[in-house]
Amino acid sequence: MAELEKVSINLGPVDLGQIDLLVDQGYYANRTDFIRIAIRNQLDNHSSDLKELKKEKYFVAGVLDFDRNRLEEAKRTGKKFDINLVGGLVISDDVTLELAQETFGKVKVFGIIKAPEPVKKYLRQLQDTRS
Repeated sequence: MAELEKVSINLGPVDLGQIDLLVDQGYYANRTDFIRIAIRNQLDNHSSDLKELKKEKYFVAGVLDFDRNRLEEAKRTGKKFDINLVGGLVISDDVTLELAQETFGKVKVFGIIKAPEPVKKYLRQLQDTRS
């Protein structure tokens, strides 16, 4: 299972109180349970929109893993990866910034990037400058 990403939100006292009341009455196990279900319901409401967007604009939904061997092979063949991803991009810890710079072209990730810090910073810069 992929790692979970922590998200923080600010809620007003009335909204939070209503959530707490529902939890207290047994509708939900806790606040997190309520929020996860609410998010899933909204994603379900937009499922056709998301499906269309992924089909038209984004090639992959899920998790992409790149290790040093895969990137070294791409470098040898002169290949650059253009990534359009909804999900998670995972780069192994032994990938250097230089190797990432030589093997990644365009990068757009809606989700998370897990990589060595210099590589993650570079990939985020690619997103910002090539959007």
